[in-house]
Amino acid sequence: MLYDFYWLNIIIFAKKIFMDNKVRVRFAPSPTGPLHLGGVRTALFNYLFAKKNNGTMILRIEDTDQTRFVAGAEEYIIESLKWCGINFDEDVIKGGNYGPYRQSDRKQIYKQYADILIENGNAYYAFDTPDKLDLIRKEFESQKIQFQYDVKTRKNLRNSLTLTKTEVDEFLSSEKHYVIRFKMPENEVVRMSDLIRGNIEVNTNTLDDKVLFKSDGMPTYHLANIVDDYLMEISHVIRGEEWLPSLPLHVLLYRAFGWESTIPQFAHLPLILKPDGKGKLSKRDGDKLGFPVFPTDWKTPEGEVYSGYKEWGYFSEAFVNMLALLGWNPGTEQEIFSLKELTKIFTLERVGKSGSRFDPDKTKWFNHQYLQAKSNNELAILVEAELKKNGIITDIKFVEKICEMLKERANFVKDIVKEGKFFFQIPESYDAEAIKKRWKPDSASILIELKEVLAATEVFESNILENNIKQHFESKNIGLGQVMTPFRIVVVGTTSGPSMMKIAELLGKNEIIKRIEIGVEKINF
Repeated sequence: MLYDFYWLNIIIFAKKIFMDNKVRVRFAPSPTGPLHLGGVRTALFNYLFAKKNNGTMILRIEDTDQTRFVAGAEEYIIESLKWCGINFDEDVIKGGNYGPYRQSDRKQIYKQYADILIENGNAYYAFDTPDKLDLIRKEFESQKIQFQYDVKTRKNLRNSLTLTKTEVDEFLSSEKHYVIRFKMPENEVVRMSDLIRGNIEVNTNTLDDKVLFKSDGMPTYHLANIVDDYLMEISHVIRGEEWLPSLPLHVLLYRAFGWESTIPQFAHLPLILKPDGKGKLSKRDGDKLGFPVFPTDWKTPEGEVYSGYKEWGYFSEAFVNMLALLGWNPGTEQEIFSLKELTKIFTLERVGKSGSRFDPDKTKWFNHQYLQAKSNNELAILVEAELKKNGIITDIKFVEKICEMLKERANFVKDIVKEGKFFFQIPESYDAEAIKKRWKPDSASILIELKEVLAATEVFESNILENNIKQHFESKNIGLGQVMTPFRIVVVGTTSGPSMMKIAELLGKNEIIKRIEIGVEKINF
């Protein structure tokens, strides 16, 4: 059986030698919770790199750690990336020639690779129980030394390097707890290359003997990740900076398997930092800092809801555009890019090494730009849908005119709905502070006189209205400020908003006169 397995590896190896230099990248999240925007950026950069190089984009679900599995997380990841426009050529739904694409479905693959490492001396069995290791750890801590299972400590621990073959066989046959650990070489300098960070060197004496396989039959991330990348013929591994400490082990694993000629090129992306630059922007920062850190709303199995950009009202294109410029720059002053444009110009060479501060205000700016670029009809359809949720049914052409008037001041569709509420219903109340400061003893009489001017105006258009009002009140030495402020209060409910003449034209003579009458009566009551 093992002989056949070796021949399978030789066939795969030969295939890799003669295959073309086709780019194959993967995004490999763990279903341990919602997808943080840093994870979305990693998926995005993989996607852009693949498309730029006519390559293949793979989604692989890395669920080897079943203790951290969160129900619904896998579905959330897939749907969130779909909302962002990040599509995959091979995944758990579409399938492909290199599947399965969920590691728990590949469980039977990993043990034979762990056995190869045992046979060639690059791994060993360790029988130390978790309780025993905890005691050793505490003993080291009492001496202010950090414990790690490594080239020094392994010589004094219970493993197949210190036990006899008979003792090892007895342990294995007794089905007691064991793990398979990588045997880190002693005092060797590992030389690596990163497409973003350049050349890196690490001495193996600083590294621990990572667990590769557990007695429950499941591999750890490190073994499964390397085996899957090899079997799926991944050409480039583009992942977050937090995985940089694992790079020496992964390079050594490729060497231990004899896969040096097929090792992928690595690129470790910089961190996304909090707005103040102090530390990584984490999942726990969601809502706490006043903005989402997830692409869409995440509802925990316990029923807690964490905000997402989609539900906040962000356009997916704006969200993706913002993420693309976090840690990467195009080399020009241009900031607005469609996903298609990004696929044409993206390069890893322009990804920075240092972390990028997340700017929530800049994120709103991106959404504002995309909102301005939409036609009045496109916005009206979105606004109309929001109005229907609130039981307001109106004409789409009327909504288009409102969008044209309000969109320049809006960052989100909900801003247009909120700021334009008075277009659809008479104000239920009036700004008390505005009335206190701006409503004068003669305001009611001025508005009654204004009502007569409006009633006499036959062509109810903004420029004609403005001219008639100006002429009438200037002839009586009444300033326009004395007229327009109370006028706005009774029509809009507050003192801010677009041009009153345009509002009057849009609402029409009958509605405006009615609002003046209602407002004067309520405020003077």
